[in-house]
Amino acid sequence: MDREFVFAAVADERRRIACLLDGLSPAQLATPSLCAGWDVKTVAAHAVSSATDGTPTFLRLALRRRSMARAIDELARRRGELPAAEIVASLRECADRRIDPPLFGPLDPLADVLVHSADIRIPLGLPFQPDPQRAALAMDFLTGRWPFGFVPLGRLRGIRLCAGDIDWAWGSGAEIRGPVAALMLAVTGRTALLGMLDGPGLPILVSRLSVQSGDPRRKA
Repeated sequence: MDREFVFAAVADERRRIACLLDGLSPAQLATPSLCAGWDVKTVAAHAVSSATDGTPTFLRLALRRRSMARAIDELARRRGELPAAEIVASLRECADRRIDPPLFGPLDPLADVLVHSADIRIPLGLPFQPDPQRAALAMDFLTGRWPFGFVPLGRLRGIRLCAGDIDWAWGSGAEIRGPVAALMLAVTGRTALLGMLDGPGLPILVSRLSVQSGDPRRKA
């Protein structure tokens, strides 16, 4: 893994979200995102929170709330109460901040910002076409040992994932094929691009998503 490439990719994706947010109307900002319970503005606020609040802040609040998901949700909603212009400015200011969480590493924030870009773009009817190399790196994390909160234990058991737009594959078992971006959303519990996937493993994954259809992570 080229760490400099990852840090630069995260910074660029944050700026892309800031640029997109800057041109949205109040109605668009209030559009429900793919992240259940959050509108577009709150997702962007979470992107700021992820870059600025720091792991200790998340952990302390998670201990008080007895839930990491509740902590992430609370911090995002706090920032989501700020004016959109302030959220945009904060996202631009923190774009280059390097986040390297213990255990998870820098691919965690890359997966986070890519998935949340989809959470914003797709409900607004905007294309979601991330760089396949970036999405493949995110998938390395999401299918790795520590995808905490992104991919529940057992979701991908007995499934093989094969990207059609980049040389990337993982796992063994019933195959699911399609664009790496669509695979990324599917494994994190988003169903918006399932129509771009096929293969004998797809019904298995869909059935598991319906069972595990709770909060896909207030982090992703």
